[in-house]
Amino acid sequence: MNNNILSNRILNLSESATLEMTRLSRELISNGIDVITLSIGEPDFDTPMNVKEAGKMAIDNNITHYPPVPGFMELREAIAKKLKRDNNLEFNANQIVVSTGAKHSLINVFMCILNDGDEVVIPAPYWVSYPEMVTLSGGKPVIVDTTIDCDFKVTPEQIESAITSKTKAFLFNSPSNPTGSVYSYDELEAIAKVLAKYPDVLIVADEIYEYINFGGEHFSLASFPEIKDQIVIVNGVSKGMAMTGWRIGYIAAPLFIAAACTKLQGQYTSGTGTISQMAALEAVSTDPKTSEEVQNMVRAFRERRDLLIELVKDIPGMKSNIPDGAFYLFPDVSYYYGKSNGDAVISNSTELCMYLLNNAHVALVPGEAFGSPECIRISYATSKEMITEAVNRIKAALTKLS
Repeated sequence: MNNNILSNRILNLSESATLEMTRLSRELISNGIDVITLSIGEPDFDTPMNVKEAGKMAIDNNITHYPPVPGFMELREAIAKKLKRDNNLEFNANQIVVSTGAKHSLINVFMCILNDGDEVVIPAPYWVSYPEMVTLSGGKPVIVDTTIDCDFKVTPEQIESAITSKTKAFLFNSPSNPTGSVYSYDELEAIAKVLAKYPDVLIVADEIYEYINFGGEHFSLASFPEIKDQIVIVNGVSKGMAMTGWRIGYIAAPLFIAAACTKLQGQYTSGTGTISQMAALEAVSTDPKTSEEVQNMVRAFRERRDLLIELVKDIPGMKSNIPDGAFYLFPDVSYYYGKSNGDAVISNSTELCMYLLNNAHVALVPGEAFGSPECIRISYATSKEMITEAVNRIKAALTKLS
């Protein structure tokens, strides 16, 4: 038997570029090579102690049986309270669906709303899985390009120009992966005014990096009453609470969307892990403004961002903006396209990342994966020492290109 048995669906699905680069770096590490991995989007901090204790207590209390499909009511109620506390948004527990990570939450939504050929407007740079999720669900990604000169932010005019009679959804991410861009209240308000003219277009707002915000208060696109009934908020505990391995995400959505996602989830995953849900209950009940562990993490990320920006300034031809959130830098590296070193010829960001992996032993992610081939993504979710060493290696390898 060969791969002819595989479906076109899986054969046409791209491998996640972030996970692929992480896999390649791990292969080199297993061969004894000292690789600095700046490719994965994961905080290098441990889960807060109170959250870990809640998980342990769930085990001791034998909370180990099948949970309700959309999540424990206690957790869903706590998420609704979190949305009121942090975002001043009114949702009830029946509008919340808990899933196995925000990625799971996103694919649930697209599987529930898209028919073949339906369009989803996605600003680029985008998270690598967005277009693949839309395609997997039968939809068509409609990409709207932005540039580093506008801080990688899409304008209301660009959004409106991309909307057609086939548009089913608009997918939005702030703070952004891969750029770290954060939209201001005024920018969000202008976007909301445009989208309000299209009440049949669902707005999917991915706010997973909400707490990692260096510019002040996070504003949710759901804050604007004229589009409140059009919005699905996607969030989770992975990034802001350093809980990537616990695999908890959720949506807050119009009731009919929440019911549809519960119906779908009930047929292919059922409810997510009970221990993780109890840990998440403690996490969402924790006010990030008063959590020393959360504030220390955000402070460290800001210091690392500032360090990385200063270091990158010394690399000729590498152009960067100043991201206000998340933990990524997304510099334009097209200056190096067309340059070479021996047999290594750099034509695009994928070749540049492979060159740096093999010659500088630093793992990065090419911009092609995010819809911006002129850029690369650098994760600064590691120590200042590792960031400094990584940039020194990158600079040394790039100077050999001519």
